[in-house]
Amino acid sequence: MLGDDHGAVRRGVRELLEDREGWRVCGEAANGSQAVEIAARLKPNIAVLDLLMPAMNGMDTIRRIRKVSPDTEILIYTMHTSEQLVRDAIRAGVRGFVLKFPGARHLRRAVEALANHKSYLFI
Repeated sequence: MLGDDHGAVRRGVRELLEDREGWRVCGEAANGSQAVEIAARLKPNIAVLDLLMPAMNGMDTIRRIRKVSPDTEILIYTMHTSEQLVRDAIRAGVRGFVLKFPGARHLRRAVEALANHKSYLFI
């Protein structure tokens, strides 16, 4: 599942991930509320989320997805980072954190790691 408020980013991430055999994006959200709704309905294996989306702050989105779909691994894919932000995200239930730039190569590696229930940080 993808959650990012920029449609072009979602399309690019979808193409990058679905280029890998066996990987499929099951849903897309343009804001935090939609991400929670999609996660509750589809129970994705992995949710790739931007941290700053409209309608719900990132930490609330993470916590709510963890509640409605506890088996979903959450990967933050964002341009925004600070030591505190990474710590807060991990405490909220994130297993992966990747910066968007230059993160395409790391995004695939992170999704692979999360698919195997391992952590991945590229900050």
